[in-house]
Amino acid sequence: MAAFDSSTQGMLLVAFSTVATVILLLCVMTGPEGDDLDEFYTGYGSLSPMRNGLAIAGDYISAATVLSTSGVIALYGYDGVVLALSTALSLTLLMFLLAEPLRNAGRFTMGDVFARRMPDRGVRIAACAVTIAALVPLMLIQLAGTGDLLAFLLGFSDDTVKTGCVIGIGALMISYAVIGGMKGTAVIQILKIVMLLGSGAVVAVLILRQFDWDPGALFAAAAERSGVGPAFLQSGLQFSGGSYPRLDMISSEITVVIGGACLPHVTMRMYSASSARQVRRSMSWAVPCVAFFVLIITVVGFGATALAGREAIARADPTGRTAYLLGSRAAFGADMSTAEALLFTTVTTALFLTLLASVAGMILACANTLAHDLFTSGGQTTAPREVTVARVSALAVGVPTIFLAAAVQQQNLQPLAVLSVSIGASALAPALVYGLFWRRYTRTGLLWTLIGGTVATIVLMTGSNMVSGSPYAAFPAADFNWFPFTSTGVISIPLGFAFGWAGTVFSCRQKAEEQRRQYEAVEASILAGIARREN
Repeated sequence: MAAFDSSTQGMLLVAFSTVATVILLLCVMTGPEGDDLDEFYTGYGSLSPMRNGLAIAGDYISAATVLSTSGVIALYGYDGVVLALSTALSLTLLMFLLAEPLRNAGRFTMGDVFARRMPDRGVRIAACAVTIAALVPLMLIQLAGTGDLLAFLLGFSDDTVKTGCVIGIGALMISYAVIGGMKGTAVIQILKIVMLLGSGAVVAVLILRQFDWDPGALFAAAAERSGVGPAFLQSGLQFSGGSYPRLDMISSEITVVIGGACLPHVTMRMYSASSARQVRRSMSWAVPCVAFFVLIITVVGFGATALAGREAIARADPTGRTAYLLGSRAAFGADMSTAEALLFTTVTTALFLTLLASVAGMILACANTLAHDLFTSGGQTTAPREVTVARVSALAVGVPTIFLAAAVQQQNLQPLAVLSVSIGASALAPALVYGLFWRRYTRTGLLWTLIGGTVATIVLMTGSNMVSGSPYAAFPAADFNWFPFTSTGVISIPLGFAFGWAGTVFSCRQKAEEQRRQYEAVEASILAGIARREN
């Protein structure tokens, strides 16, 4: 794929600068006017179901999802489509199983959800630690990819410039979270999802037009240029080099389905709905948006392979993260007109906005839990002080993450995305299912679930083939691979549920009965929304 010409690069630079400035102004205009907790954490629940649903979809579809999923589709065909469908299924499960109880039980953070039935500082600290452990890896991979993405689009290759981009863009993301709060970041997410779906739909239409509107012809052309023939349209290509390819594929998809929608930056949007009915209506907007996104990246991913070739995609990035851009560029043909250049600029700007919005939402989720669950939950505090702590916490999380991302940007950080989703599936999902629905669940069981599931995931991940022992691992020159799977879900998810069961069974009988009575006192509120405690 030829480099972008100077006029296109100049147009992209102007567009990126304009979007970054406009978003900052929107955060100033829509952010909290005072130091009110409900305004900063939930925006007073003032978003309509449609806007809240679009914000949920925006938080759920991160830049890592767009780039990584389209890359897997472009490189591995069928396996990538299954991954994309798993992403949509995860949010659907959240909608039907957890969304309403989450809204009823929580007020601001994941710690509120667990503390509703187990009011204990240790529970809040554990929830805070797992929230940060799940989200920091996702922030790292997206921040570290900022320099490479802008270098690919704007045509520079100097590492110092890439580092400067990471630091500058990271500072913007912190500003959005600090200034905008929940409502400000929701506006960014809404703008992002509208631009991403709109521009992606245009690219998908242009790709299908080149194949006479025949998806079968598109798939056949992609298989032909994949270099692997019919295997591109069959399951197992992505995992064919492993010891247990079929089990590895099943493990990866189950991990995404169970863990994807349980990540704290997604669940925090449930608390901003004003009622259980509103959260249902919000999810009814979010799920179709994500399903539409799956259709778009399927067409764009296959289109990238069919038009640019799998070899060119792998040469640009072995993990395929540039496939979405390469497919979009190829859709416009070799020589772009001014109108086509403007459309391509819209596509890349939407991707840039996705990067900004995703990390801003994650920083806000981490800042909220640090302020509300860790620093101010131990005693009485004023609302202005807690909001100030939340804003300082955004800096405390964001600044180290930015510099760490700048330091490791040359590494393959794909394992970090797998780590985040695996923590969601192995620690947060079991804790939420048990905590919301199991009467016997105890404080000990909850702590064992959160801590045990997270530790098990991290330990197993260090031995996976994503970290070492394969050409595309984080450390390709090393080989300390002892866990023959791509994700940890096949072991860590059962362990997470087992830890919760064991911790509950071995709890002190007297305390277990007391905690059961505590749950029964709020059970109707959590499951049916009869009342909602404001604490």
